[in-house]
Amino acid sequence: MPEAAGALRHSSPPPLHDEDRALLEFEAEHPRHGRAKEDAIRAQFGYSAARYYQILGTLIESPSALVAYPMLVHRLRRMREARRAHRFGTVDGRN
Repeated sequence: MPEAAGALRHSSPPPLHDEDRALLEFEAEHPRHGRAKEDAIRAQFGYSAARYYQILGTLIESPSALVAYPMLVHRLRRMREARRAHRFGTVDGRN
């Protein structure tokens, strides 16, 4: 059985759903926040901007998203950490 357990550890994450992929591709094409982007979010996905960013925040934690869009996911994670550090007055996410 150790061989089967090893296979599970090295398996790739499940593929992204089409909507998740579309959301990440949209974010890659529209990196700046603004009214036009909010309108496009509502038109394309039917979400409010707040809901879109909630979903995006969860999605960038997904191993599948990291495998499919590594540069985008790393950039979005860095941006999120920079906002947190600024908001809480920390350096590199630490006190």
